[in-house]
Amino acid sequence: MKLYGIVGAGGFGREVIAFAEMMLKSFNDFNYQLVFVDEDLDCPKVVNHYPVMTVEEFFACPIEKKFFNIAIANYSNRKLLAELMLKKGAAPFRINAPNSIELHANSIAEGAIFCPFTTVTSNAIIGKYFHANIYSYVAHDCVIGDYVTFAPNVQCNGSVVIEDNVYVGTGAIIRQGTPTKPIVIGKGAIVGMGAVVTKSIPAFETVIGNPAQPMKRKEAV
Repeated sequence: MKLYGIVGAGGFGREVIAFAEMMLKSFNDFNYQLVFVDEDLDCPKVVNHYPVMTVEEFFACPIEKKFFNIAIANYSNRKLLAELMLKKGAAPFRINAPNSIELHANSIAEGAIFCPFTTVTSNAIIGKYFHANIYSYVAHDCVIGDYVTFAPNVQCNGSVVIEDNVYVGTGAIIRQGTPTKPIVIGKGAIVGMGAVVTKSIPAFETVIGNPAQPMKRKEAV
């Protein structure tokens, strides 16, 4: 028997658990239980017919083999929870929607989530706990760091480097770089919804618009 936990019973978690179950059933191994893991005291004990456990309850469960994935967009929370689950002895598992596509010669680290209609083409390197939301894609020769989040319909074209902890908003487009001069999105940067990225972005910068430009902060009155 195996116990699979989706950490986070919010909106994204409810989406993810549905296609996680489709994936597990496709393995023709029905000797498992799939649950939510959530520390919110106001969370119901059952969500969309799946039991909800605290971290303590998850590890107290007598099922020996435990696996997890984290359906939380905030990278810092995702990192803290991943480290906690690993420390307590659970193993990460990758989640691929049945209609997600992966082509050739990719290297994808532990804990990724690929939602419906997502694509990774060829020769991409993807770090730990990557989220690719619905209709997003990663094209050839991209290098993506750890704890990166793609909201729905992100178009990441070839020869792009995305460093750790980056968030890319819904409908953003990242122009293709070249092998010798990739587009680089620096660590911790935020790419706003619908932004069109045509050049590299410094670390911790927030960009919006077409073409993407640094977001101007309003002066306090």
